[in-house]
Amino acid sequence: MAFAAEHRLLKKGGGLTVEGFHRWLCSDANAALDPHRQVYQDMGLPLSHYFIYTGHNSYLTGNQLCSGCSEVPVVKALRDGVRVIELDLWPNAAKDAVEVLHGRTLTSPVDLDKCLHAIREQAFFSSPYPVILTLEDHLTPHLQSKVAKMIKQTFGDMLYTCESENMSEFPSPDDLKGKIIVSTKPPKEYLQTKNDAADEGVWGEEISDDKPPPAAEKSSAAAEEAAVLEKEEREAESDKKTQQGVEVDNEYMRLIAIPLTRRKHDMDQDLKVDPGRVSRLSLGEKAYEKAIVSHGAHIIMFTQRNLLRIFPRSTRITSSNYNPLMGWRYGVQMVAANMQGHGRKLWLTQGMFRANGGCGYVKKPEILMNNNPEKLFDPTSTLPVKTRLKVTVYMGDGWRFDFRKTHFDKCSPPDFYARVGIAGVEADTRMEETRVMMDTWIPTWDHEFEFALTVPELALLRVEVHESDNHQKDDFAGQTCLPVWELRRGIRSVRLCSHKGEPLRSVRLLMRFDFS
Repeated sequence: MAFAAEHRLLKKGGGLTVEGFHRWLCSDANAALDPHRQVYQDMGLPLSHYFIYTGHNSYLTGNQLCSGCSEVPVVKALRDGVRVIELDLWPNAAKDAVEVLHGRTLTSPVDLDKCLHAIREQAFFSSPYPVILTLEDHLTPHLQSKVAKMIKQTFGDMLYTCESENMSEFPSPDDLKGKIIVSTKPPKEYLQTKNDAADEGVWGEEISDDKPPPAAEKSSAAAEEAAVLEKEEREAESDKKTQQGVEVDNEYMRLIAIPLTRRKHDMDQDLKVDPGRVSRLSLGEKAYEKAIVSHGAHIIMFTQRNLLRIFPRSTRITSSNYNPLMGWRYGVQMVAANMQGHGRKLWLTQGMFRANGGCGYVKKPEILMNNNPEKLFDPTSTLPVKTRLKVTVYMGDGWRFDFRKTHFDKCSPPDFYARVGIAGVEADTRMEETRVMMDTWIPTWDHEFEFALTVPELALLRVEVHESDNHQKDDFAGQTCLPVWELRRGIRSVRLCSHKGEPLRSVRLLMRFDFS
């Protein structure tokens, strides 16, 4: 049977039949991104030169309020290529052991030991480059000592420790291959800094830009920031009382290879660059949105040497995400994403980290590393067009194999249309649509789009297919997001993914890419 099928694809005397050529054209061998491309970027630069695939509350199975905590999401994230795993550490009820959970919520805990073993087993399944373990630590010195022993015993030689207390420059991903790095606030300095929402539709909001918020939003953000500061001061006092009279565990201190700097709530001070020392800063979504309006240039300069992590607002209880390009445009390395928060914002993150062989580290473009104050990159400025990307959507197929006949319409074949666009700097961001092809499982659009790109190095191609419904919300039929700088020219096969980002077995579009 297999021989007969293969025989139909080959001509007598060699060569492909028309059917065979069409099969190849729509196969993964002809994918838009080179299926054989491995890591090709220079991996010998300091960590601050790379965007890093970063998770948020990596242990949660669902929402931020009442879902379960487990090592299973940690395993999935690592297998998907995520390189930054976050664990929140809390004492158990008896205060004699450590649990991982989202504190002050109804989430059910998981043992720290399970998470650490999961990280050890899966850390380098999809990439040899370092895993950064960020800890939100709410522990007494006695429990910190326990954690230090657990981490050392579990990770052994995988654990990276820094010989000097202050690093003048971060090591490179190449230097840190096969290593697990701990990053948290040093003991006695730890304060929880979660300020964090908004309802979104089932597919997530359309991608928004980093425009200054209206006055009402500014007032709301200021009130939220004040509340966060008050909360942090209360927790600081609580931590002080907890640790009073107890000596800090030196073993725990020595584990922290990347120290997290405590915020001073003065952005000029927070973003001050120390030429003799590098560190990591963490900002909540709201604080960061304010910072890019008032201190955009400072953020770019800070992230040329230091690491910056931004995390979603805690009021995003459904585990939704925000537009990661708001971080990447300013050089932010760690844009933390809720990996269980499926939708357009997470699709962008997945798209970015398909680049560079899917290793979880993508080198920042040179425009973000230029430290000449007169030539500093401004993501909000209008720059000249560097290149034009022409995208033709010819046709799509595969839904008839992956979906029931009645999945989209009970009484007739589906009415598909495609959405194609760019997510990047504000000037390049755009979304277009094809016409609706009525009553067909194999839509043929033959629609050409053209996108003028001022910063193609930060541009992601967005592709979605929906089924038009006059009476209800349009049905989702697949999506993908691809780094523009890695697209192969010519007619290519583009495999679509599910809402959760998993590749659909059969659904593909036939598209053409040309740069001019």
